[in-house]
Amino acid sequence: MYENLYDGIAIQAIGLTFGILASLLVCYKSGLIKPTENFRLMVGAGIGGIFILYMVSFVMSFFGSGISLLSPTNGSLMSIGLSLGIVCFASLSLVLDFDYIEEGAEKGLPKYMEWYGAFSLMVTLIWLYLEILRLLAKIRSR
Repeated sequence: MYENLYDGIAIQAIGLTFGILASLLVCYKSGLIKPTENFRLMVGAGIGGIFILYMVSFVMSFFGSGISLLSPTNGSLMSIGLSLGIVCFASLSLVLDFDYIEEGAEKGLPKYMEWYGAFSLMVTLIWLYLEILRLLAKIRSR
């Protein structure tokens, strides 16, 4: 859908998604980013707030309304800023996924637990891709 509106947007979003994944993995493995307890609380609270925003918009859509800041056709600076914030929290949740996978390997968790880490990482990557796609659509609609 986005590709039909804005030519080349999907490949840009894929490139940005994998670029963010690679850079955060390098930062995590080098120790530049350490998922402390306060980091976990901050990311969890932010994602919880984003979830509530999504749910309010979802419920409002049943009544023919919605939150216009989430619309991919809204190119206002506030809407773009909100999308940038959501992309930041989606990116930071990758660090939590890396930490979960690494801790599981260190503790010798059972083999089936690898799927939880892989699923978590995949869901985060898909969420990040969709949010980057939405952000690029907002920027192009300006």
